[in-house]
Amino acid sequence: MRERLRLAVPNKGRLVEPTIELLHDAGLVFEEHDRSLVARVQNYDLDVLFVRTNDVIEFVGDGVADLGVTGEDLLTESGAELPRLRSLGYGRCRLAAAVPNDVPYRTVEDLAGLRVATAHPNTTRRFFEERRIPVDVIPISGAVEVAPRLGLAEAIVDLVSTGSTLVMNGLRAIGDVLESEAILVANPTAHRQRSGDLAAIDTMLSAVIAARGRKYLMMNAPAAKLAELETLLPGLESPSIIPLAHEGMIAIHAVVGADEVWGLLPRLKATGASGILVLPIEKILP
Repeated sequence: MRERLRLAVPNKGRLVEPTIELLHDAGLVFEEHDRSLVARVQNYDLDVLFVRTNDVIEFVGDGVADLGVTGEDLLTESGAELPRLRSLGYGRCRLAAAVPNDVPYRTVEDLAGLRVATAHPNTTRRFFEERRIPVDVIPISGAVEVAPRLGLAEAIVDLVSTGSTLVMNGLRAIGDVLESEAILVANPTAHRQRSGDLAAIDTMLSAVIAARGRKYLMMNAPAAKLAELETLLPGLESPSIIPLAHEGMIAIHAVVGADEVWGLLPRLKATGASGILVLPIEKILP
């Protein structure tokens, strides 16, 4: 058995940049080049394989790679039974059914008996079959949004991120087929035989992902206001309380959600907190 782990990641597309950023933020040191197929991590027994997006699942499934970063939509479409280790928090989008603006269809049930064009035929077919909605799925490889205009289909199922592409092509969504984001998957054999090694990589990444959604707050406050301030600080656990040199004053340290910070600050000040510091967090191990 080879000692070094292998992680397959996409070499092109929307997942490349955030994936590389996540690996570097986790402390993995390697250099990536446009034409490089393999990057050797210098400070860990791991090789990063840069492959076509659609090949990541095959590499992991065949055991060429022990781990892989792919999209939930791609894994679902492939039908491969790979252990999902973690959602990675980026690459969020949805697979949605959409129709031209000038047609009367309002729900996916309205598509019964019609043609639906998509680059995700397996997922689309399962979705409609599970709901017993008879549709004719038309597989196409690209430019799905133009299918109604060309007369190929009355509706489409396509990936939607902001929805701007649908608007530009005179389409509107009428229902979601699948929610998707980047995920970390494992080879089933490696998951059984090298669970400790895979868990170490998962821990590295999860610590970064957890930290991205949190901020570290430090503040001074009157000890008499502690109970009231504690109700405003829904951190990982109870906040840390440190007595200060001035009698009746304490320092409070807490971890809070990043999206809660700006709403919290005025409430903390109004309750008596002062000298408030908001700091980024590099990694969190709950």
